[in-house]
Amino acid sequence: MRDTLVLNASFEPLSTVTLNRAVVLVLQDKAVVEQAHPGLRVRAAAVDIPVPRVIRLCRYVRVPFRRRAPWSRRGVLIRDQHRCAYCGRRATTVDHVVPRSRGGADSWLNTVASCAEDNHRKADRTPEQAGMPLLREPFEPTPADAMLLTLGQSERDALPGWLARAAA
Repeated sequence: MRDTLVLNASFEPLSTVTLNRAVVLVLQDKAVVEQAHPGLRVRAAAVDIPVPRVIRLCRYVRVPFRRRAPWSRRGVLIRDQHRCAYCGRRATTVDHVVPRSRGGADSWLNTVASCAEDNHRKADRTPEQAGMPLLREPFEPTPADAMLLTLGQSERDALPGWLARAAA
């Protein structure tokens, strides 16, 4: 199912919702379609609207300031685009750069996406000890970046230019 980006009334990215939820928000006049999928429409007996890619809420929603994006395994895989940090193949697991048994934490800067082979080969060692250099260093995404990363590359490429620049 397609994800739809939800913007606050001030054009700040808030979250992503399912297509069904986005259509309900538009039909209830709680949101307006800012960008639609070209050529796709939602049709019913008395309804004919474009399939929303980006919607904007009509009323401003106050959101508590979040300084950091919450860490999650899914978030690490999305951040690293499901690519192994050691070999570049498809990643299915998360590896701790400093193993948890040696005091490594579940954090953005200590975890990378990894294929099962490399995760097993590295085992309970640091990348230097295992002779497995990282192809790219882990980083901590901003909360807005973490939310936009969930859209996927093709969806992010289709965002309006002003929004893509604000998220970069």
